Order: sequence, then C-alpha cells, then structure tokens
Amino acid sequence: MAKAYLVGSGIAALSAAAFLIREGGFSGSDITILEEQDRTGGSLDAAGSPDSGYTMRGGRMFEVHFDCTYDLLSSIPSLGDPRKSVTEDTFEFHEHFAWDDHARLIDKDGKPVDAHSMGFSERDRLELVKCVSTPERLLDGKRISDCFHPEFFTTNFWYMWCTTFAFEPWHSAIEFRRYLNRFVHLFKTFDTMSGIYRTKFNQYDSIVRPLLAWLDAQGVTIQLGTTVTDLAFAAGSEVTVQALQWTRKGATEQIALGPDDLVFVTNGSMTADSTLGSTTTPPALDTTRSAGAWKLWRTLAAKNDGFGDPSVFDSSIDESTWTSFTVTTKDPTFFTLMEEFSGSEAGKGGLITFKDSSWLLTIVLNHQPHFHEQPSDTFVWWGYALFPHKKGDHIGTTMAESSGRDILAEVLGHLHFDDVRDRILDSSIVLPATMPYITSQFLVRKAGDRPQVVPPGSTNLAFIGQYAEVPDDVVFTVEYSVRTAWTAVAQLLHLDRQPPAVYKGQHNPKVLVEALETLHRR
Repeated sequence: MAKAYLVGSGIAALSAAAFLIREGGFSGSDITILEEQDRTGGSLDAAGSPDSGYTMRGGRMFEVHFDCTYDLLSSIPSLGDPRKSVTEDTFEFHEHFAWDDHARLIDKDGKPVDAHSMGFSERDRLELVKCVSTPERLLDGKRISDCFHPEFFTTNFWYMWCTTFAFEPWHSAIEFRRYLNRFVHLFKTFDTMSGIYRTKFNQYDSIVRPLLAWLDAQGVTIQLGTTVTDLAFAAGSEVTVQALQWTRKGATEQIALGPDDLVFVTNGSMTADSTLGSTTTPPALDTTRSAGAWKLWRTLAAKNDGFGDPSVFDSSIDESTWTSFTVTTKDPTFFTLMEEFSGSEAGKGGLITFKDSSWLLTIVLNHQPHFHEQPSDTFVWWGYALFPHKKGDHIGTTMAESSGRDILAEVLGHLHFDDVRDRILDSSIVLPATMPYITSQFLVRKAGDRPQVVPPGSTNLAFIGQYAEVPDDVVFTVEYSVRTAWTAVAQLLHLDRQPPAVYKGQHNPKVLVEALETLHRR
C-alpha cells in the first residue's frame, strides 16, 4: 500500500492528510505527519489559561469565497456540536455575529474617523486601477511604494487595507495586486468589515482541534519532536524522493520510500523563531534562523533550482517582523468601555486601528468565549502593530522593547481611558509575541522564488503552505494553505476532481461597478 509522509503539522499538512483520505482513498494508518515541535497546528495556535493568561500569535479572517476551506471543513464535525460541520458552525456564527464596524479608524484625539470615505484623490484612483490591471510579470521585484505616490499611504483605504491584511509599503506589489483582485468584492463593505467571516472560537479550537480529532479517528500517525533534515532523490531527470532523513530524541534516522509513496513538505514558516514575552518582560527577537522548516527548504533548494529561493523570504527580518499581544482579564471594565466607545458589542465591532499611532496599533474585541474552555468570568482580546521598532506615543520605548503592561499602557493612552488606566493595567495579563517572519510571504519577490506545488518532473514530492506557488490566490490566508494541500493531492494522484477555481470577482461587472463606486466615496 502507498504511504504518505507530511512534513509539518500546520493547516496545510492537516488538510493534505484529510484530502488524501477523502479524495485519494488513503487509509489513515498509511499517513504519517512529522512535526518538529511538541505541538500541532503550526501558525494556527492558541493556548493558555485564565490564571496564566491566554495567548495566540494571530487570527485569520475568512470570507464567503474561501471555497477550498469550506469544502474541506464541511466534512469535519465541529468541536462544540459534532452534529454540525465546522463549515456550518462558521456560517451560523457569521449569521449571528457578523462584524458591523462603527469605529474602524481612530484619530490621535481618540475619536472615530468617518471611514466610509476612502480618502482618495483622482491620482490615487488612477494608480490603484493601474496596479490592478498591470500584468503580474511586470511587477517582479517591485514594492508597493514603487507603484504609488507617498500620499496614497495616508488614505483611509490604505490604513484599513494594510491593517486588515498586514501589508506595509515595502512589501511586494505582486502580492498587493493579488489581494486587490482577490478581494475586490469586499470593497463596498470594507469600512464596516461586514464581508469578513470568522470562526466561533480561535482557529486552533475551531479548526485545528476538530481536524486533529477526525484524523486521529482515521488512524493517522502524528510524530512530534521530529525534525526532517533532508530528502534523498533518485538519480535521473525526474524528481523522485527515495528516502527521508530526520532527527528525533537526539538520534538521526532514515526511512526508505516505496515506489508509490508520497512526500508533502511545508517549506518555510511565518511563525518560526517566534518568542513570547510576559506582562513584565518584552519578547526577545530570535534571529538565529534555527527553525527546521526553513533549514529543510534551504537544503532542498540547494539541490534543485525548481524548489524556489528561501533567502528571498527569510533574510529580511526588519521588513517581515511585527509584534502581537493577547490580553486576559477577569475585570469587565475594558470590555464595557470599549463597547460604549465603539458602539458595538464585543465580537461585532471588527478591527479598531489607531491610524496616527507610531506603531500603527490595531485591536479587536473577540466574541466571548474565544477559547473553548474559557470561563464565563474571563475576557480575552487581541492586538498587533506593524511598526514595533518605533517609539510609542505614550510610553518611552519601542514596542519591541516593551513588556505586555507597557503595550497595554500605550493602547490605553490612545483611547484616553485615563480615569481607569491603573485599574485596567493591574487586572490584565498581557502576553506579547514577536514573530520575525510573520509577513515574510509578502516580501518583494519574482516568479520562481516560490516553488510550484508539484515541481516540474516530480513524481512523488509536493510543496504545501504559504511558500508554495498558487497562481492568483493570496498568501497569509487559511484558504491558500488548504488550496495548496488539495492541489498537491489531486496532482500527485492524478485525480479527476480538482480544487475549485480561485474566485475572480474582477470579472463580475456588478462587483466592479460597486468597487468603483466605493473608490469615489466622499
């Protein structure tokens, strides 16, 4: 019987395992997931307790056209109610708790800005249309800032766009163009964020745990503490993996592959080398590049030009690092004040960005509970900032140098919650996380820097995840990882059923008209 080996246990690998079973007819007992760390889930992580504080490095947003994701999760029973699928749970949650943001942007005085207007000049509109319509090949090596004049980066549109998707001016114009095309149908509701979908709980509880339970029931093996260090290839013009090498518990092992065995590699990791601080200590920046996902990709890329160029993505830490933070409290004061301030109950307000903050801070009050086992007397919210190396406006340190308490003090300064500042600070556990590669998939690149999901000539190897190439779709989304997984399984097994096509709203006249009307709002 054919066996499959999956390197990494993030959403791409978990999805590939599920597709192998559902689409490819594999038995779960013939699938092995090899994970370097002592936990599963990759970047879709969340952990903690009311006493030590909860933490999640990030949270992915969804929208109605994540067709691969919803197709996959329609097969997976939800954590809260096994009678429903994860997809049904997600859509039902959106129906009852859709975002309707009334305070998307906040100015330096702590007042909501009218974000209904995109704030565009005619020049902004023309440059935006030009970027969208420029063939991708002509944007090789270009930054977003190469395509727009400086004033564009002070518009309401840019503040909302960059903090929703984590773009910065020096990021790839190719990726920016893809996002504009992929999400053009969201333009008309971008100020309220009502077109954004979210899971009922954090993504680890809502997606990873149900998937793991399903895979476990199918007999899939997950081998933790295993760092895959190399792949051995057969001689010849074809790309055929004939052995895997890994280290585990201090020992090196090698396993030979059979003629029908498959290998799926998650190359690179956007949360590799992440570090966690505390309420009283800042997270240290780890620049050792020690993560196995990057090391393996560098090893493989040295053997074959068709395996991409990892140095494009893992060598510009200053341009790919930012810091997020998770706040846990049993005092409802902050939630009460924020609901009054934003005009929305927790879970319905969407992102709140302090557009004039030097860090470009964004926060969000999640629907409670945000963790499946979270007690009813505990509240959790999350935030992040795109410029952690700048000094705060209300504290004397950079975000990178700041403890969790310092970061919360900066947020409270922007909100002007002076009367209850100490009460909120003293009742909160704040866990900051610094991530050196969190937006590395957005760094300036050219064609070929990411390997194809199934490289040319490959008979049994596929790359999956954020650093494999899928034309037209957008990285930094769960949908992208799931699509690479489905593509890999369908191509290696030569299946008739392929992943659904990437949604292209730019080809829909109604969507285009609505988008253009949005660009002209005043």
